[in-house]
Amino acid sequence: MSAPPEKIPQPTIERLSAYLQCVRLMRAQESATASSSEIARRTGINAAQLRKDLSYFGEFGTPGLGYDLRALEAHLSRIMGLDVERDVLLVGAGNLGRALSSYTGFGRRGFRIVAAFDVDEAKVGTAMGPVRVHHLRELAAVNAELGAEVGVVAVPASAAQVAVDALTAVGVRAILNFAPVTLAARPEITVRNVDLTSQMEILSYYLRST
Repeated sequence: MSAPPEKIPQPTIERLSAYLQCVRLMRAQESATASSSEIARRTGINAAQLRKDLSYFGEFGTPGLGYDLRALEAHLSRIMGLDVERDVLLVGAGNLGRALSSYTGFGRRGFRIVAAFDVDEAKVGTAMGPVRVHHLRELAAVNAELGAEVGVVAVPASAAQVAVDALTAVGVRAILNFAPVTLAARPEITVRNVDLTSQMEILSYYLRST
């Protein structure tokens, strides 16, 4: 029996993706089963931690035999809500937005960018990957038909809060933000930040320190 969502530690939730990616890779390499020690070795996460993380969601694996990877992939996909397709709204039709719209990895994992938005009139009406770019003021009308609950923000920092406010106003409940700025959102809205510049600065620190 799974623990209530509010009882599951945030670090555990963040490690689930690493487990799932590992299981998928092992299955692609034609492995059928694996021990917790093998998955731990590949992910760099302690085997005891792996078993504890999975225990929040039920009983997995067989003592002495390990995990059936096909079943474990299905369980992890269900736990993470990846057993259904997620429509995604993309705000920002600049270079980053265009790169994200062309990234095929989203589709392979069940995330489908269904509409893009920008405030630049020169970009409105153009095609970006498989989708058309709409003006941001059309967001409510477009999503009234699509009903997407996931948004991606790929705009300059100065425009990011406006984008987040617009997305949450039309029913988006989960946002991936690429703008290098801290955003305000209601407690029930999940915002994940991907600050590429910050990550490069951290890499520079390690280069300087070695």
